[in-house]
Amino acid sequence: MCVHHARPWRMLSHCSGRRRAREAVRASLRCRMKISSIPAAPFRHLQRLTDNVGVLERAHGIVPRYERGYRVDDVAHGLVVVCREPSPSDELITLGRRYLYFLARAQAADGKFRNRLGDDRRWRGTPEAQDAWGRSLWALGTAAARGPTPGIRAEARALFDASAQIGSPYLHSMAFAALGAAEMLERWPGDHGALSLLATAGTVIGEPSADATWPWPAPRLSYANASIAEAVIVTGEKLGNGDLLRNGLRMLDWLLASETRNGHLSVVPDEGWSRGDDRPAFDQHPGQVAALADACMRAAAVTGDNSWLTGVEMTTTPGSRCSTRRLAAAAMPSAAPVAAATRARSRRWR
Repeated sequence: MCVHHARPWRMLSHCSGRRRAREAVRASLRCRMKISSIPAAPFRHLQRLTDNVGVLERAHGIVPRYERGYRVDDVAHGLVVVCREPSPSDELITLGRRYLYFLARAQAADGKFRNRLGDDRRWRGTPEAQDAWGRSLWALGTAAARGPTPGIRAEARALFDASAQIGSPYLHSMAFAALGAAEMLERWPGDHGALSLLATAGTVIGEPSADATWPWPAPRLSYANASIAEAVIVTGEKLGNGDLLRNGLRMLDWLLASETRNGHLSVVPDEGWSRGDDRPAFDQHPGQVAALADACMRAAAVTGDNSWLTGVEMTTTPGSRCSTRRLAAAAMPSAAPVAAATRARSRRWR
C-alpha cells in the first residue's frame, strides 16, 4: 500500500498547464524549505578526503587512506555537490576546479572514462562507457549549467560534449548520463548531445513491468535505484513523451512505498533486493537516500504534486532507518550529502 494519496500522474497530459503547475510547486517549495530544519551541507569530511589530486576513495573514520587511491565515481560526486552549492566558498570553488581537472585527465579521446587512479598516480584499467562515464556526464552537465565560475562552466561543457557522442548498454550508466543531460537542457534546451543521450537512456532503461507488485525495468533493485526512476521522469519530460514520464513516476511511487516502513525510510541495502527476498535493514548506503531526495524533488517540480515533498522530508528525518551513524559521518566520497541534495534542489526549482 503506497504511503501517498492517489497520484495525479495517472491523468498527466502534455499541455500548457504544466508551466502553471511548475510555478505553483516552486512557490510551495520555497515555503516548505524555509520552514524545514534541513541543516547546512557538511563539507568537512569531503575537504579531509580531498588532496591535491582528487577525492580519496576510502577513509578509516576521519583519516584518509591514501593507499586506496582515487575513483572517478567519487570525484564526480564531489563536483556535483560543489556546483549545487548556492554560494560556495573560495575553498569549495578550488575543490571544484580540482575535480574538473581530474575528470579531464580521466577522459579518453573517444569520450570514455577510466575509473581508478592509484596512489602512484597511474591509471588502472582501460577507458569504458560504464558508471564512471555516466557519473562523469552527470557531473559535467551539472558543472556546465551551474558551475560557480565561467571557466568551470565552459570547460565542463566541452568535456560533456566530447563524451555525449557515445552511449552505454548499461542501465545505471545511462541513468546517470541522463541526469547530466537534463542539467544541460535546463540551460541549453536544444542541445543535440543531451537530447541524444536522453533518447538512448529511454531505450536502454526500457519499460517497467506491467505487474503492479514489481513495476521496475530490472528483476532486482541494487544501487542508486531512485536515480533510474528520476532518469525516466526527466527523459519523458524533456522529450515530451507522456508514457515515459508516467512510467518514471509510477516507478518512483512504488520505490518510495517499498522503502517505507512504519512511516520511516528504510532503503534497499547494498546487497540489493529481489521480489520474494527477505530484506535486511542494515548495510544501507546514504547514496540511496540522496538519490531518493533528488528524484522526489524532480517529481514534485515536473508534476506540481506537492505530496512528493513528503519523500524529500523523509530523507532528512532522524528516524529514517538508513544507518544514522553513516550519514552523520558524512557520506562522501560515496555519495552527495543528503542536505546538499535537498537544499540544492529547492534552489534549482525556484
